Formats: sequence, structure tokens, C-alpha cells
Amino acid sequence: MTALEGLRILDLSQYEAGPSCTQALAWMGADVVKVESIRGGDPGRSLAVGGDYSPYFCNWNANKRSVAIDLLRPEGRDLFLRMLPKYDVVIENFGPGIVEKFDLDYEVLKAAHPPVIFVQIKGFGSSGPYKDYKAYDMVAQAASGAMSVTGEMGGRPLLPGPTLGDSGTGMQAGMAILAAYIQRLRTGEGQRIELSMQEAMTYYMRTRIALLADWGEQAVPRIGNRMGALPTELYPCLGGGPNDYVYIITVTARHWDALCLAIDRPDLISDPRFATGEDRQANGKELFEEIAAWTRQHEKHEAMRILGAAGVPASAILDTHDLYHDPHLEERGFVERVEHRDLGEVPLLGFPTRMSESRVEFERAPYLGEHTDEVLQADLALDAETIQKLREAEVLG
Repeated sequence: MTALEGLRILDLSQYEAGPSCTQALAWMGADVVKVESIRGGDPGRSLAVGGDYSPYFCNWNANKRSVAIDLLRPEGRDLFLRMLPKYDVVIENFGPGIVEKFDLDYEVLKAAHPPVIFVQIKGFGSSGPYKDYKAYDMVAQAASGAMSVTGEMGGRPLLPGPTLGDSGTGMQAGMAILAAYIQRLRTGEGQRIELSMQEAMTYYMRTRIALLADWGEQAVPRIGNRMGALPTELYPCLGGGPNDYVYIITVTARHWDALCLAIDRPDLISDPRFATGEDRQANGKELFEEIAAWTRQHEKHEAMRILGAAGVPASAILDTHDLYHDPHLEERGFVERVEHRDLGEVPLLGFPTRMSESRVEFERAPYLGEHTDEVLQADLALDAETIQKLREAEVLG
């Protein structure tokens, strides 16, 4: 038995903020039925490449089933509401006003299925001056302060690479769903859950704010790759490529001593220029060059291996190619290989949560409408003839 066996979710979400949430829950055993438009489905299906099965879609929709229904048609909306009592959760992250256009807001769903847990992810929430503004991941990152602290000192703000505005919100939505589900098991009552991507993204800003914002009295500066006193920095490695670097962080005196010994420079420990954190800060350029003289002689993985074995917190700068071929991730089974009809066997990065008593096999993302017949037959007892007529009437895809 998997951890979330029995939890059923109607997934109206698209792109990433909602799909990242439901994919995580599917990997813990929830039955996720993705309800998509008959006209192209989730827009993420065609993102960047066209067609209806992009790598982007595949990476956020594994272990789900797809049903294609036209919710703008009365017959399609009626099918959805008839399916609803079979499910525990409905989740959507449409733009402002879209759910109302479908006439499927919380009051409508609650009337059809009182214990429903209805999850809505919006860029700025459903209240406040920004409530009608549209948003994507990058907008949420800008609105949360994340861009303002990313970049080199004196440079312009930069967009962080990870899509935390989307997937970071999705993980918080998943936690809220599980909390609401536990509460419903106790009380029998459902509820509406709302997340603002702006607010969710600020959760990941707390450390920078706590360390440098003086309780909101000043803007946190951009500091590049440095955190605290040197030698915490990014150092160049042998090869000279765009990602041939190792990141080293020393938080304690033990880390500093271990670093000096690992790079065969015990003399640096007693060097008066670097005796204290303040000294190392004041003589930063000289210290950087002392350490970089060693890192430039070592390939980034080798530098990571030597430093890690010595007890120094450090990592090679792994690029996205490295991730798919990293021996550590390979040995841990984090890189999954899935067979796709049109793509052949492709690698996908897996789920970081490992549960000793709950194992869900990794499955590919569904094709648009792949499970329409299967789900409607099981949930509504529709026969093949009825389904075919609905498909001919363009209610189903």
C-alpha cells in the first residue's frame, strides 16, 4: 500500500505551479486525473517545441491520467460535476476569472460535493490591489524579492535559474492539501485553499531577509556568490569551461583548518593575514588567489572529491548535462528512464522523497485524453456508445 492510496485528485492545473504539486502527490500514491481541454490540453504540452508532448510537460506530469473534456460546453461541465463526488481534491491555477467563466468556483463545487478540498493557486491571490494581475514564475520571482538579491554586487537584478515561483508554490500547495485532507478525516469537512505565488515565493527569501534586511529597514544587497567571510566563494577549476568551478563554504574554524590542510597549505592557518574572519575579509583578494592557485590545478569533480573527503563543504558546479550522468544520482536511482511512444527511452529526474513503506513506480506523463474512456467508464459507468457520441459532439477529446 502506498502512502496516499485512496486520495483522488481532479487536476485542472496547467504549466507548472499546479502540476508540480499533483505530480508530487501522485508519486506518493494519489490517483491524479488531469482534466484537460480537448483543444490542445495543458498549454505546457506544446511549450517550446510545439506538438502536445513537450519535455517540459513530461517533466511535470508523470504518474497522472489524462481526461479531455470541454468544460465550456454544458455537457462537459455536467460530466465534471458528476465526477466530482468520486474525488477528494480539485486543484486549479488558471488566470484571474477563468474558473468563474467555467462556473466552477468553490461555492459551485461545494454544493455538488460538500467535503471537497478546492485548491486555487494565483499569482497574487484573490484579494488586494494586484489580484487581477496575471503572473508566471518569473513575475512571482520579481514580486517576491528573489531577483533583487540575485546577481553580482553593483550589477543589475537577475532571474534565479530554478523555477521556485512555480514549483516552490506547488510544494506548499501539496503540504496544504495533505493538512486539509487530515483535517477532513477528523471532521468530515472540506475547505478552500488559496495560495499566492508572490507570498509563497517570499518563503524562500527568509534567510537573506533575516541576515541582511534589518527587520525590513533596508534592502538586502546583491552579493554574488559570497556568503559571509572568505574563503566562501566560487573558485575556477582546471578546464576553464563556463561551469568549471567549485563552490567552497567555510562556516566554522574547523572548516577553515580542514580546507588549508586539504589544499596542502597548512601555512595559511598561521598566516597573520588570514588569522580571523575579519582578517580574511580584509585580505580577500590575496586569499582568493591562494586558494584558486590550487583549484585551477584540479578538475571540478576531483576538487569536490578531495574537499568533501576532508570535511570541507564544497561542490562542483554541476551543469544540467552533469546531472543526468552524475554517478551519485545514478547510484541512488534518481535518474529514471521512461519509454515514450514518440520519443523512445528518455531520462527524467525523479522524486527526492524516499519512503520506506511507500514505493510508487515511475510512469510516463499521459498523452492528451489517453484515459478519457477508462476514467468515465469507471467513475460514471458510461458505456462506449455514450462516450463515442460525446466525442463526436466534441464534448470529449
